[in-house]
Amino acid sequence: MKTNDRHSYTKSSGISVEDKQILEKINLNVPENAFLTLMGPSGSGKSTLLRLIASLITPTTGTIKYQGRPQSQWAKPQYRQAVSYSVQQPTLFGETVQDNLAFPFIIRNLDFDRSRAESALDQVDLVPQRLKATINSLSGEEKQRVALVRNLLFLPQVLLLDEVTTRLDSATKSCIHKLLAHYHEQGLNIFWVTHDESEIQAADQFLLIKVGHLEA
Repeated sequence: MKTNDRHSYTKSSGISVEDKQILEKINLNVPENAFLTLMGPSGSGKSTLLRLIASLITPTTGTIKYQGRPQSQWAKPQYRQAVSYSVQQPTLFGETVQDNLAFPFIIRNLDFDRSRAESALDQVDLVPQRLKATINSLSGEEKQRVALVRNLLFLPQVLLLDEVTTRLDSATKSCIHKLLAHYHEQGLNIFWVTHDESEIQAADQFLLIKVGHLEA
């Protein structure tokens, strides 16, 4: 695969926890405007790999780079605005949907743009009035959509998805698929851990991880 240094990659990276090797000698280049899906059995290291790329954990050995620079040379806030991470059971904070959608504006020292937030909710089939909804009133599917909107209000360079559609119904999945396809066409790089055949087929490349080793 022809690659460049514009986006995240790992080089001979490994990680161990309490002397148990989770990932070993992972070499992965992520080319510009990539759409990759990753599969593997439970415990094979899929989520660990995403967490490494997201800079949530540090490799025991090796280097993870973004735009040609090691993660350690990036300021954490700057890096995490460029490389965004979404999980199956997202954490929402505050009391309302608006509290969550205001957060990307706050960390950038910007005033909250209500119309922009309402438009983003509409993209995932949530009515704008849901801005005032309390977190406790949301279904699991609605929470997942709010979390995804929060990550995409300011488009990152790389979006890491860890089985985000596993517990969603077909209509919600379809909505998210269309949204991600739209942003991918605009240059968003997607790295998706999934077991859904339709999501695998939508990707440019499929990768398999087995017992801590990556296979093309």
